[in-house]
Amino acid sequence: MTTKAEAGVAVLGPGAIGTTIAAALHEVGRTPLLCGRTPRDSLTLRDRGRLVVVPGPVQTDPAGIDRPVDLVFLAVKATQTAAAAAWLAALSGPDTVVCVLQNGIEQLESVTPHCPQARVVPAVVWFPAQAQADGSVHLRGNVRISLPDTSASQVVAQALKGTRCSVELASNFNALAWRKLMQNAVAGLMALTHRRAGMFNRSDISRLTLDYLQECLAVARAEGVELGDEVPRAILDTFQAFPADMGTSILTDREAGRPLEWDIRNGIIARRGRVHGIATPISDVLVPLLAAASDGAG
Repeated sequence: MTTKAEAGVAVLGPGAIGTTIAAALHEVGRTPLLCGRTPRDSLTLRDRGRLVVVPGPVQTDPAGIDRPVDLVFLAVKATQTAAAAAWLAALSGPDTVVCVLQNGIEQLESVTPHCPQARVVPAVVWFPAQAQADGSVHLRGNVRISLPDTSASQVVAQALKGTRCSVELASNFNALAWRKLMQNAVAGLMALTHRRAGMFNRSDISRLTLDYLQECLAVARAEGVELGDEVPRAILDTFQAFPADMGTSILTDREAGRPLEWDIRNGIIARRGRVHGIATPISDVLVPLLAAASDGAG
């Protein structure tokens, strides 16, 4: 059966991030088309005692899409982008904006080849949302995204206007993206230790974290990104302020035995460091360990 994309907005990848965005739209009467690998009748978001149920169903066959939509929120993991290529082709056209709700700073390079007609907008996602064993999503903070200040981003901002998701159109988007990359890189330590945010209050882990963040900062600055000396300490403070049981997506993937986003979150620091002749001794240890945890035999 052909599915008409009457909503004009699709959420591709109804995991933790996708469910949160879908719920934000549904709450204000803009229920999106839901697309993913697993058939589900609805999505459920839990937020400080509130329950938001987004009606489905989740569409699982891109061949059932009969025309492009105006806006796609791409919320699959970066490791799943290639697998979502058929969806991107079906949902996007020359008038489509694709907002990439993924980690990393290489969103344009990785997504654009799969939807060359569309306008692709990279995003920085700032909210903590965790998938639960029952399939629901637990939101543990306010919902906010940052976008570059472009005309395509205005389409995204308009779609989310009046929702719980605040949108920042940032002239310094590159700096924000690198700051979030540094935060995500540190989260790799959680995947390796199988520990949650409480571990950052250990003095040995906090020292390692600061040293790693200084390494990341040196690479970011070599890339021409303007970030202040205070950023490493501020990122560590953020982790130390989290509830002790707060997890992260890369830890969730590690616990589930899924492939990790190790290259876009950690490998990129070493890769870009080599380009600029910057030593990255901590990355040189962490990256092969994360790669082995994700992809290695044994």
